[in-house]
Amino acid sequence: MTMRSKKALPPVYLFFAIVAMFLLHFFAPLAIVVVYPWLLLGCVPLLLGITLNLSADRAFKKYNTTVKPFKQSTTLITTGVFRITRHPMYLGMILILTGLAFFMGSVTPFFVIPVFAILIEKIFVKAEEKMLADTFCNNWVDYCSKVRKWI
Repeated sequence: MTMRSKKALPPVYLFFAIVAMFLLHFFAPLAIVVVYPWLLLGCVPLLLGITLNLSADRAFKKYNTTVKPFKQSTTLITTGVFRITRHPMYLGMILILTGLAFFMGSVTPFFVIPVFAILIEKIFVKAEEKMLADTFCNNWVDYCSKVRKWI
């Protein structure tokens, strides 16, 4: 596999989304929509997002399956945070971005969140769900009937 064919992993997208949010906040804030003390509400989604990511990562390690997108999973995890959402790490990243947008308080950082979610859906979620469906067949279908993709 050449460097050109390798895809950036989700944390890279998260990093660039955070950079974009800061740039928009400092160079094109448009309007301040969240002010102190309300901007402290950003702690809630930020901490929830971090918790989701850490919990999902622990589950991947516990069940000895890959956390990396486009790698073959050996286990379909349906417990813990995976009972709430099929993609807790991506949801966690969106919550982290939401918390940061609240902390910044201006409107433009919020524009990054749906762009990030759409990119993650198109680049990672669709491919991962197809791989999981191919690997786990009826178990995947049963899981999808019980747990939403996002929330």
